[in-house]
Amino acid sequence: MTTTPASFAARADAATNLVLHFFDQADLYGDEPFLWHKSDGAWRSISWRETARRIAAMAAALKAIGIKRGDRVVIVSENRPEWLIADHAIMAAGAITVPTYVTNTGADHLHILDNSGAVAAIVSTAKLAATLMPAVFRAEACRIVIGIEALRIGQESGTALFDWAALIASQPGDVAAVRAGITAGRPDLACLIYTSGTGGVPRGVKQHHGAILQNVAAASSIIETDFPLPADGARDSFLSFLPLSHAYEHTCGQFVAIGLGASIHYAEGLEKLAANMEEVRPTIMVVVPRLFEVLRARICKQVEKQGGTAITLLNNALRLGRKRYDRGGTLPLLDRPLDAILDATIRKRVQGRFGGRLKTLVSGGAPLNPDVGLFFASLGVSVCQGYGQTEAGPLIACNRPRARIKMNTVGPPLAGVELKIAADGEILVRGELVMDGYWMNDVESHRALQDGWLLTGDIGKIDADGHLVITDRKKDILVNDKGDNISPARVEGMLTLQPEILQAMVHGDRRPYLVGVVVADPEWAIGWARDMGMPGDVAKLHAEPEFARALMAAVDRVNARVATVEKVRRVIVADAPFSVENAQMTPSLKIRRHAIEAVYGEKLDRLYS
Repeated sequence: MTTTPASFAARADAATNLVLHFFDQADLYGDEPFLWHKSDGAWRSISWRETARRIAAMAAALKAIGIKRGDRVVIVSENRPEWLIADHAIMAAGAITVPTYVTNTGADHLHILDNSGAVAAIVSTAKLAATLMPAVFRAEACRIVIGIEALRIGQESGTALFDWAALIASQPGDVAAVRAGITAGRPDLACLIYTSGTGGVPRGVKQHHGAILQNVAAASSIIETDFPLPADGARDSFLSFLPLSHAYEHTCGQFVAIGLGASIHYAEGLEKLAANMEEVRPTIMVVVPRLFEVLRARICKQVEKQGGTAITLLNNALRLGRKRYDRGGTLPLLDRPLDAILDATIRKRVQGRFGGRLKTLVSGGAPLNPDVGLFFASLGVSVCQGYGQTEAGPLIACNRPRARIKMNTVGPPLAGVELKIAADGEILVRGELVMDGYWMNDVESHRALQDGWLLTGDIGKIDADGHLVITDRKKDILVNDKGDNISPARVEGMLTLQPEILQAMVHGDRRPYLVGVVVADPEWAIGWARDMGMPGDVAKLHAEPEFARALMAAVDRVNARVATVEKVRRVIVADAPFSVENAQMTPSLKIRRHAIEAVYGEKLDRLYS
């Protein structure tokens, strides 16, 4: 079945709420495959029609066990078909979804359960339940837990336990009956998404149906205009691997896919992502800059190992990519034969690593270094960098090929988004996409929402082409002792492009110069140790003066390219990589400065003595 131009966006624009929008799409696509997961080594699908039936059955079951209109229901699950079904069933029952991260600690779960007042939780596995259940037992309101898989709980302690499959089997899955009972409108609350918290306690962002639907309509319009379906009508395919508990994947990887009539494949995990890409051959992926940096390093290392022709091809691809970018997307006639050879060789191989059908990678969640974006564009991989916040649906702006992608920007604002720059440089946003405020937090709500505008806390400007340029987080700007404003994210991004450095954080607020914490790239470190005739134990290398000097040499390469106030004068080597597990990164892979400074603060301070 083919669609007419703008039909996807028009459907989202006309939708009353997210659940009815899904049911309308399910009516259109019927028995076509929709949700894919891997089981027993094979990819298995659930059709649009069957997904709708399961949503209806679970919605009815939730009501039957006592879930009432306006109740909050927590989801603790990895990405899988049941996540989407649970999300829609909660809303279909008139309740409000509260997504949470599978990496949450017991304290995190307890905060969200009590802050949201959730009366129920849906948890996928016994392993995740082991962290969740102690918080449930201590929570004030949560008295229902539904296990997608069998839960091994020693005793209930006043909490009613239910089995997911049994609940669905207990109801007929009458879509028409459930549809008739849905009364939510676009202004009504759809979900509470707790910010991942680069600092402080996570706050529940109140996203209404219209905020997400506005994002769906605007994103769908870009995709169908700039990346149209082929003449045979083959549907788009998403590969979902970022956490659905994050607003970015929740809206872009789930609801935008629904809006486009696309199928969704749920990746088996980061460790199998490369294999999954080649297996399912996605057309669209929602990614974060960290993935680009990892893939870029792997490609460069592989090419370096191959040597000879491979290095020549890569260098030529990067040279012509830069020339094409500087010329606005065209190449001189003399360069086109070589460009065709690159298409048939290195670009084809790189595209094959993504499955060979990829239309675009949509990058968000953190700033993408322009050099990294240009690297992939030079190798024939379309990268559309976007910008947004949980408080805005989350999509605010996005680059698009037909308007010429500018790597140093996040593109123009999306349709339906008003944007202006305040006198102090802060980006302000207005439109249906803006949240209703923070749950149970009037003080922060009034601070973030003023005169109908969302104060993003980001600093930026609008260039001559109407593209938004982000310069930094307002609260993350460092001000040295001379009053110079410094963007730490810019310096950190340049440091992590060096082959020796995996991660970095710079420090220097109200100080005479910048210092930093760096994490050595483990593959580089092992190779360096081998070349130096030292044992390949990365932890022991930290004590070696020569190892520290090699890392500082990488820092100095960056220092040669930045302004004087941005130079990092001294660094320490981190004891361990920054990670979600040690609370030094958020689940969306942003560094938590306050957490890293709490661990390394004394050592950093000694760098100034």
